[in-house]
Amino acid sequence: MKRTKLELFISLRQIQFLIGVGFLYMLVVSLVVPFLFKSITQEDEQVSRTGFLSNHLFALDSEEELQEKEAPIRPIPKTLPNSKKSNLNYDINISSTDGVGAIQKSAMEAFSVGKKFWEEIELELPSKNMRNQTKEICPSSVTLSGSVFEKRGSIIVLPCGMTLGSHITVVGRPRQAHLEQNPKISLLKPGQKNLMVSQFMMELQGLKTVDGEDPPRILHFNPRLKGDWSGKPMIEQNTCYRMQWGLAQRCEGWKSRADEETVDGQVKCEKWIRDDDNSSEETKTSWWLNRMIGRTKKVAFDWPFPFAEGKLFVLTLSAGLEGYHVNVDGRHITSFPYRTGFALEDATGLAFKGDVDVNAIFAGSLPSTHPNFAPQRTLEMSNRWKTRPLPDTPIDLFIGVLSAGNHFAERMAVRKSWMQYDLIKSSRVVARFFVALHARKEVNAELKKESDFFGDIVIVPYMDNYDLVVLKTVAICEYGVRTASAKYIMKCDDDTFVRVDAVLTAANKIDDRKSLYLGNINYYHKPLRYGKWAVTYEEWPEEDYPPYANGPGYILSSDIAKFIALKFEKHTLKLFKMEDVSMGMWIEQFNKTKRVEYVHSLKFCQFGCIQDYYTAHYQSPRQMLCMWNKLHLQGRIECCNMR
Repeated sequence: MKRTKLELFISLRQIQFLIGVGFLYMLVVSLVVPFLFKSITQEDEQVSRTGFLSNHLFALDSEEELQEKEAPIRPIPKTLPNSKKSNLNYDINISSTDGVGAIQKSAMEAFSVGKKFWEEIELELPSKNMRNQTKEICPSSVTLSGSVFEKRGSIIVLPCGMTLGSHITVVGRPRQAHLEQNPKISLLKPGQKNLMVSQFMMELQGLKTVDGEDPPRILHFNPRLKGDWSGKPMIEQNTCYRMQWGLAQRCEGWKSRADEETVDGQVKCEKWIRDDDNSSEETKTSWWLNRMIGRTKKVAFDWPFPFAEGKLFVLTLSAGLEGYHVNVDGRHITSFPYRTGFALEDATGLAFKGDVDVNAIFAGSLPSTHPNFAPQRTLEMSNRWKTRPLPDTPIDLFIGVLSAGNHFAERMAVRKSWMQYDLIKSSRVVARFFVALHARKEVNAELKKESDFFGDIVIVPYMDNYDLVVLKTVAICEYGVRTASAKYIMKCDDDTFVRVDAVLTAANKIDDRKSLYLGNINYYHKPLRYGKWAVTYEEWPEEDYPPYANGPGYILSSDIAKFIALKFEKHTLKLFKMEDVSMGMWIEQFNKTKRVEYVHSLKFCQFGCIQDYYTAHYQSPRQMLCMWNKLHLQGRIECCNMR
């Protein structure tokens, strides 16, 4: 059928319309595509440089991460200060250090060395060998002759520490007593100029954590043959944790009471012959009573004191399930329960001091591998323990926790315990660890990785030193007011358990308009002029310190913290080697311009833990977790005085 002219005209018009649409489409594409291509290229370059899009925009959050986003998050502008490194610095531009105190000189040197170490951390990555090292191979036994032992400083190194069943046998001979004009184990009587003394110390020691701090004494075994204040031979045992001695256990020749707890079934102290007990514990009355009723008397053999001047002895120290055991010449002498703060693998050396000559020493059944930080960190590196970024709004309380570079176990215990408070997870309260740089580069590298992962470490860029702990306190004040914008600033140690809700409630009881200093405050304390903690008159000329709160835990209002940060920047802040006393000095100075409310509370416990505590000090990682379980799961405010 032939088409009409009208139909042909319509078909022609449709073709022309389609051609026009196609031409318009080609024109649009030619103009838009170059612009789109340029934009996509720029976006790809941004992704390749920062990884932002691939890591943040397109990554799906886990269910756990989605559940923890109640608080507003601080935006990350380009000018935000580096939260992983403190802004604290101590660069006094003077040509000579004349007139500058010893602690100021130490601070200048520590910051100078720390600057170089920090640059190395940022520029260098840990070696592959260090990253891949998961265990250290150690000998299962070590033997030293007496001469070699003496050449090595009278210490035997246990590379991987001890484990259950490890034992160390020592063959030695106590020296003859000598005259001592200043005996530390006894007081001279009036008119007495000297005293005959014979004693020696066997110490299981751990590694030093901070320069200037003595290595920890995991077990201090001290036989005193002559010269003790009791006038009798005795054995004293103790531990020293963070340069603080614990409660001594003295064995004076009497057997431990029947109702006293044992250690692996062994008594803490065995009996030996004393010159004032007639070699018998039985009274005449009990002896006649036993004879009358016909009770069979047990055969007992009394042993002399296990050590004698000039007499050879064979001593064996062994590690049990509940504590250490000491046998001398095949007889059990003492047992000492494990104290908090130490693990068996921490005992990396055995040292002898005093009036003794060691002929030979043998350590056996030692662990062949050490639970190095690497596998421990691998197991603990869980997103569950990561900290939240700083909130966009001011916070109620900032908690700065003093820690050392290799205190990973302590920091991990804090993360798993009181840092899980709802107040911290909701960002009303923020906690950060303040750590200085370590002398060992590998420790700094691991610290940097830990900081990058958890986001809760502020590195103060100076070389750590026991006398410069005060610098970390200044860094806490500076960070708390300028970075965290906190109403209150709290300082504590990494072995302090904090009841966050209780300390915040205690601080909020004070009028907001008042300057606050809250803690366990010491009044009229006098400086020691002799000994390890001696303070010279040049350092502190007065007879009393100003009131100061004990260092394991105290709270400041933000105006005091701001005052301290400003004074430090202007180099007008007096530095003192005891940081808690330093704080008291600074607050006394602040108090001259604005009245400070001193609030004293014994619930900020200095030594251990008390009922209804606010803070508890000297808590081991195990105790931290135990206290949190009681508090969080059972709702009980109780101490965990476990071994």
